[in-house]
Amino acid sequence: MSWLLLGLGLVCVIEGLVLALAPSRLEQVLALIIAMPPDQRRLLGLTAMAVGVGLVALARAFGA
Repeated sequence: MSWLLLGLGLVCVIEGLVLALAPSRLEQVLALIIAMPPDQRRLLGLTAMAVGVGLVALARAFGA
């Protein structure tokens, strides 16, 4: 359970940083994502998810 809370906390920190430091750039990125075809967005999401799982596995392997 503590891993889940740690992960959610890190997501909130990163999302907050993006919104606080570059709100106008975030709007541009969202416009680019909206312009993508659904299949490309799906692939982007699956890739991001795979990278996240890999990072979590790597962190656990190093004893984090």
